[in-house]
Amino acid sequence: MKKDVREVIQGEEPHLNNLLTQEDLSSFKGMVDELRDTWTKKQMFRTETEARFSVLQDNRYPTKAAKYWQCVREQSSYLDNLMHLSFEYRRNEAKIKWLEGKVEKEEDEYKATKYKIDLDQARFGKASMEKIAKHRMREIKMWSKLKKEFNDGSFNDKDVNQHQLESYTKMYSDKAKSLNDATPESEVFNIVGQLKSLERIKASGELENNIEKKEQITNDLGAKEK
Repeated sequence: MKKDVREVIQGEEPHLNNLLTQEDLSSFKGMVDELRDTWTKKQMFRTETEARFSVLQDNRYPTKAAKYWQCVREQSSYLDNLMHLSFEYRRNEAKIKWLEGKVEKEEDEYKATKYKIDLDQARFGKASMEKIAKHRMREIKMWSKLKKEFNDGSFNDKDVNQHQLESYTKMYSDKAKSLNDATPESEVFNIVGQLKSLERIKASGELENNIEKKEQITNDLGAKEK
């Protein structure tokens, strides 16, 4: 991949004559290896440090279960992105093959030049997509690692609903503690209202009853199928 990017960058040098001054063009030529290195190691998406303190911040995901299920959401999102990228990569590969044939056979100078420009752009796009795919996969593996870390067997890892009453109650309790005289009335109303609702649901046991009924129905259906 590095070689492909370097070749594309170097291949574009002659065409920068009309775009850059001679001084800037000379600087660009002297920086090709550095620019390739920059392109290769630039940060894409989040690091594990950022995932831990920014995405899985304790005040938003106060329990291991809450963190685990956020990891599931993040991993699922990156899987979707990777699949869509794969489709786009396949389209680009087909475009490259088509353009290679056009460049080779086209006799009209203008059309041949245009096809060559499109081909160079498609090849750079290919290298970019390969880099994106690598980092998409890096995040997918990172979220897998974090899921395993937080899944200590203390919660249901099949039904996201099971942990939410506890996790949201803790989250809104922490939010309520941060309220003060300067907090906008609408925010106070929202936080206090949701916290009271969570406390009422917990005290009434209504959610637990519904979960038990759902589990009983699922078990009954399973028994009938057997």
